[in-house]
Amino acid sequence: MTTPTINKNPWSWIPTLYFAEGLPYVAVMTIAVIMYKRLGLSNTEIALYTSWLYLPWTIKPLWSPFVDLVKTKRAWVIAMQGLIAAGFAGIAFFIPTPHYVQFTLAFFWLLAFSSATHDIAADGFYMLGLTDKAQSFFVGIRNTFYRLANIFGQGILVMLAGWLETSQNNIPLAWSITFYLLAGLFLALTIYHRLILPHPDSDIKRPGLTPGKLLGDFLLTFVTFFQKKNLGLMFFFLLTYRLGESQLAKIASPFLLDTTDKGGLGLSTATVGMIYGTIGVIALLLGGIISGFLVSRDGFKKWILPMALAINIPDLLYIWMAAATPDNPIFIAMCVAFEQLGYGFGFTAYMLYLIYIAEGEHKTAHYAIGTGFMALGMMIPGMPAGWIQEQLGYTNFFIWVCICTIPGIAASLMIRKQIER
Repeated sequence: MTTPTINKNPWSWIPTLYFAEGLPYVAVMTIAVIMYKRLGLSNTEIALYTSWLYLPWTIKPLWSPFVDLVKTKRAWVIAMQGLIAAGFAGIAFFIPTPHYVQFTLAFFWLLAFSSATHDIAADGFYMLGLTDKAQSFFVGIRNTFYRLANIFGQGILVMLAGWLETSQNNIPLAWSITFYLLAGLFLALTIYHRLILPHPDSDIKRPGLTPGKLLGDFLLTFVTFFQKKNLGLMFFFLLTYRLGESQLAKIASPFLLDTTDKGGLGLSTATVGMIYGTIGVIALLLGGIISGFLVSRDGFKKWILPMALAINIPDLLYIWMAAATPDNPIFIAMCVAFEQLGYGFGFTAYMLYLIYIAEGEHKTAHYAIGTGFMALGMMIPGMPAGWIQEQLGYTNFFIWVCICTIPGIAASLMIRKQIER
């Protein structure tokens, strides 16, 4: 174990570092969907364009080794935060322009690649900047502030954009102001971390590491990953466990925002921010906490099937909402919260399975490759989700989503036979 030289209190940088890690991800994955819906794009366009933005997280294992080769983790963190600030500013600048779709998507791509690289560097810096004991202590803290970034992004910022839409009576201006706020926040975080992040002794370029050796090690990790037992079943689980959820996630916000004559619920932007971005995220967190406690007590084998059912069965509530079109925000909030509670509870199974398949000599690298396939499982089904919804209508689309949950449940049943505990 390498003991780092720490001259900064971890409380001064871990909360802000992981808040900074979570915010651009939620901006790309969720805020972008709501923004484009309010700016008038179709569900087909929204799902296709925003699903492509998963690509950097899908392929980040391809360039993660090179973060070790060039500069330090600290330098990568600060540089990527600066690029994220520039990405937010670019989006804000081009939203009110005639060709906003092309230009904002270009800056969302910058944001996505910078955020994915920031994830690699920040997680590596966390391990270098803390002792083993401190890493264990702060793991819950870092996860909490990552989730708080989700609440801030999906909830508070979306509610702010909704309030600005109403007060300014100008939707593009409202979202432009919101993204300028994000740019200013990230510029402040960049400066803060430039001053506050410690300089661990171990945060150096790996000695003796050459591009040739790095490429050889990199290829070895991929070869050994694809030599794992039951490879077909492993990919079946990784790519189908969230097959229904990957499509629902792209259409949930547009469904809540769309007018009733189009089959939606006709909620305001601010209301969606409160229901989906605040109440929903809190329910998601609660589901994850409950499942973590139960698995630690009884083991993964006992809970994998209940978790698979929990992440999928609540999708039925969207069929009811699409058919009944309730106008009571409380009922809608309860349905969304229950679905998100199930998602939080069930998603734990995915993360535990990633840990399970990563066991072995190249554990860290194999886990990273697994997360790439996790992102791929969200990206590919999400791309046609908007087109499918527009062909079927909301009610039939949500029926289709529930049909798509069957392979994931079946995969969980098969995986359960392999797990010892």
